[in-house]
Amino acid sequence: MENTQQSKRQSVNGINLVDIWSVQCGECFKWRLIPTEEEFEEIRSKITDDPFVCSKKPDVSCDDPADIERDDSRTWAIHKPGIPETPAGFKRRLVMRKDFSKMDCYYDAPNGKKFRALTDVSKFLDKFPKYKRDISTADFSFTSPKIMDDTIPTVAGKKL
Repeated sequence: MENTQQSKRQSVNGINLVDIWSVQCGECFKWRLIPTEEEFEEIRSKITDDPFVCSKKPDVSCDDPADIERDDSRTWAIHKPGIPETPAGFKRRLVMRKDFSKMDCYYDAPNGKKFRALTDVSKFLDKFPKYKRDISTADFSFTSPKIMDDTIPTVAGKKL
């Protein structure tokens, strides 16, 4: 069972955007679209302890066709299990590199500060101790999803 996101082969200011969130059913292995990033994050953070199954979506069962098929019409990225859900008020951003070699992970704090690593989070918590009541560095993971090589776009048979 995997949880994933896909990026269309389009970009804004050279940044490839994640435009679809999906999860694979642990029983039938069909892909189900998840409507929001927030819902996806909640599922992703609990996927090991609470595997996703089709019946968790309203009016959906394993007998229904897949919402989406894994193909090379978009670039797929697979998350590792156990990444914590992004703390309330923070935003987790994933940015695909132009060469599709990997995705970089960033967090945006409610006050506009941006984090690129756990050391940034630690410094932030030291500078703004009011946040220490609700969060710790354990609530953040800069682990990037794995780009699925077979879905990286090619030109004349060569990967971009």
